[in-house]
Amino acid sequence: MPEKPTPSVESKIVPGKARPRGKFPHVKRAGDFLFVSGTSSRRPDNTFEGVEVDEMGTTRLDIRVQTRAVLNNIRDILAAAGAGLEDIVEITTYLVNMNDFGGYNEVYGEYFDVNGPTRTTVAVHQLPHPHLLIEIRAVAYKPV
Repeated sequence: MPEKPTPSVESKIVPGKARPRGKFPHVKRAGDFLFVSGTSSRRPDNTFEGVEVDEMGTTRLDIRVQTRAVLNNIRDILAAAGAGLEDIVEITTYLVNMNDFGGYNEVYGEYFDVNGPTRTTVAVHQLPHPHLLIEIRAVAYKPV
């Protein structure tokens, strides 16, 4: 019997993106699939898009700005693996507050239409930093 070829598996940390806050890659290729780890609006300098703190310490968090930054970060991570947003087949979104669903959904619609990825959106108690409103993980299909 001929041996089946083993699909290639490769992990990647993307230069110029915020370093993962643990021992995991930004993206992992397994054969023709790319798995993007949960991604936030965190910048490489550990600040966040969509966060404003005034001189009194009052924090304003913007779900639209954070959603746009997350999707742009995912776009950049996929580009480093030779893929794009159009290759995403599944997205899972974690929102700290479902009251942000409308703003998230509005921005999401700027990137995808009804032919885009399947999607699940869930509410979570918290994310790894109190300034984060959203985190998204994605699965893309991009044959090698």
